[in-house]
Amino acid sequence: MVLAERQRVQKSLYLSASIVMEKPVIVIKIGSSTIAGPDGNLDTAVIEKIAAEVAQLSRQYRPILVSSGAVSSGKSSLKNYRGKLVERKAAAAIGNPILIAAYSRYFAAYQIRVAQALFERHHFSNRSQFLQLKETITELWKNDILTIVNENDFVSNHELKFSDNDELATLIAVAFNADTLLLCTSSGGFLNDRGEIIPKVQSIDSDLLRFLTDEKSKHGTGGMASKLSFTKLATTLGIRVVMCGIAGESSFLQALEGGQGTTFQPKSSTLKDRQKWLASGSVTIGSVQIDDGAYQALCDRKSLLAIGITKVQRPFSEGEVVELVSASGDIAGVARMKLSSALLEESGKQRNLMAAHADDIVMF
Repeated sequence: MVLAERQRVQKSLYLSASIVMEKPVIVIKIGSSTIAGPDGNLDTAVIEKIAAEVAQLSRQYRPILVSSGAVSSGKSSLKNYRGKLVERKAAAAIGNPILIAAYSRYFAAYQIRVAQALFERHHFSNRSQFLQLKETITELWKNDILTIVNENDFVSNHELKFSDNDELATLIAVAFNADTLLLCTSSGGFLNDRGEIIPKVQSIDSDLLRFLTDEKSKHGTGGMASKLSFTKLATTLGIRVVMCGIAGESSFLQALEGGQGTTFQPKSSTLKDRQKWLASGSVTIGSVQIDDGAYQALCDRKSLLAIGITKVQRPFSEGEVVELVSASGDIAGVARMKLSSALLEESGKQRNLMAAHADDIVMF
């Protein structure tokens, strides 16, 4: 039944593609520090400008808007707010209607209707739910409705929450094979040690990371370290990432044309959609260490044999996604395992016993 439902969803997505994918997809992430005023409350002038900018981009792209701001919009309604998890949940419950009402008001000026989608981590880690969320957003596109995405803070479990909306925006971009992920930030781009925006980045390496600071956004949960981490994932999977500000006229369009902000060049990716999902959306449960021979074989797109696993670091069940750790201790990739950790430890030295198929493995 599950297989039949998955096949139905995949067929529906394929048939809808010719309708909605005539334009490239762009995912636009708006951070709390961008959308909140000095007092932490929603800045409606910024919302109005975002609506104008996204309306302009919608002529060329299929946009999805990932917007923070629910917690900062609602926290002033709580007595003695201190930022505890339960208080953030309550603030989000108050702030989400405020946020979506503001977007609805200002997008209406451009005859754009909006819908709100509140996601949780398991919507990406479960393949069937993942395909269903894609189908729903595709249906909204077919009806010319803009989807505004946020995390479902009200019910999200602390251990399985998104680290921040940079992660959520990246997963959405991967889900829809987006052409571009636009990260709108108060810094206006990635800054060097003189506070100047670096216009173009070919690779996120040690030379770039030396400019990184420990600062987090004033009203949000993320920071530049988070943005770089998910930028690296997105560019590795073939998605262009642009960090930019919202000051000036047509700021988003200027950023996409290289006129402002920082553009991170994408790498060429030959991964299948399912492999991209494994790399980005699956919650890893267990962990195994592999030897150098297995590491090289996996880099050559071979399957993982049980004999190449030297150690089970965290237990797992059959079918779960695990981290692959190299002999040097670095996370080398992820794999959906055909064997449980118990069976692997019991029979792991059998020759030619497959632990994970090549199609279920993604190397970083």
